[in-house]
Amino acid sequence: MKQLQVVAAGAQALSPQQKKFNQLVKRIEAARALLAAWEAQLPVYVQGHVARVLPLQQQLADAQLRMLRRLDEWSAVRGGPKQGGWTRPLRQTMSRVICEVAAHLINNERTPPALADELKALHDRHADVDYDEQERESMAMMKTMLETVSGVDLGDEAFESEEALLLHARRRLHEQAEAGAEAAEPAETDVWAGMDRRSARAAERRQAKEAQQAQEASQSVRDVFRKLASALHPDRADDEADRAHRTAMMQRVNEAYAKNDLLTLFALQLEIEQIDAEHLARATAERAAQYNRVLAEQLQALEAQVQAREIGFRSDFGVDPQRRIDPQRLAALLAQQVATWRGVVAEAESDLQLVQTLPGARRFLEQMRFEHRQVDSAGPFGFF
Repeated sequence: MKQLQVVAAGAQALSPQQKKFNQLVKRIEAARALLAAWEAQLPVYVQGHVARVLPLQQQLADAQLRMLRRLDEWSAVRGGPKQGGWTRPLRQTMSRVICEVAAHLINNERTPPALADELKALHDRHADVDYDEQERESMAMMKTMLETVSGVDLGDEAFESEEALLLHARRRLHEQAEAGAEAAEPAETDVWAGMDRRSARAAERRQAKEAQQAQEASQSVRDVFRKLASALHPDRADDEADRAHRTAMMQRVNEAYAKNDLLTLFALQLEIEQIDAEHLARATAERAAQYNRVLAEQLQALEAQVQAREIGFRSDFGVDPQRRIDPQRLAALLAQQVATWRGVVAEAESDLQLVQTLPGARRFLEQMRFEHRQVDSAGPFGFF
């Protein structure tokens, strides 16, 4: 599409509304470029993720599973170190490692149900509280926390997953908000009744003005649409080729009008040379303000779409919520993730090789015991 900008006529400076128009157009074009980049790059990233990352994640899960089974076998060795067995601290560390890794694998969505059952049994052999009971306790604590923070009673229903609990909590919050809005209506009436007439009239005038501005902005979009529809009417076609071109153009016009997409309608006017930059520069301040209101709404919708794409991407692929995602650099992000997963897999396979022998298993558990002590002493905020 042609570039759409208001250009000052001669030495005359742009008005504030004209400057705002140009700024909104630039921001809309930038948001559109971001959306286009997401549409172009995300499928490529997904394909690469499936081909390169998922196999590494499966390789890691396989190594972890084999290590758990080997540690479970070593746990059957009784007696102290002199008898080839374990000290109490190392046995506790072994149980902790088995329980933590088993729980992680159980929660892996790619773990088959039969394997999940095996892992639960393995977990329960080494845990003071069985896996299902721990999950129930965890869900109860999460439910209590949500009720405390939100002030919403979530009822006595039991939930099988965090997702189900969060969905129920959102639903209850929505219901409470609606009930609160309904309950507030009589109070609002009382407030209005107690206002002096001058304040009430000012509020009414404000509401009427906003409604009028919205109507005028909508009328501006309709005016542009009608001009395009008139210029592109098939009856004005010179021949069948021209008629087909006009029909295709009108399809684009209709799609833009249905989306209230003023910027695209302007671009189509530029494309058929119905308007130019000077035409936009001659628009009155009121008409420019109407255009700007429509463009601001359009920009808000586009930026919301960009944000939704980014949030969804982080959630789907486990990306740090604080990290800024540039869709044009998804290939670099994928390469970085592949390198990270390869390192994790190499470490897991090294640990697996280590625990194949009893001395190696002891060295592994001594290292894990040291790491656990470091983590436990750091406290909930990561400070020693």
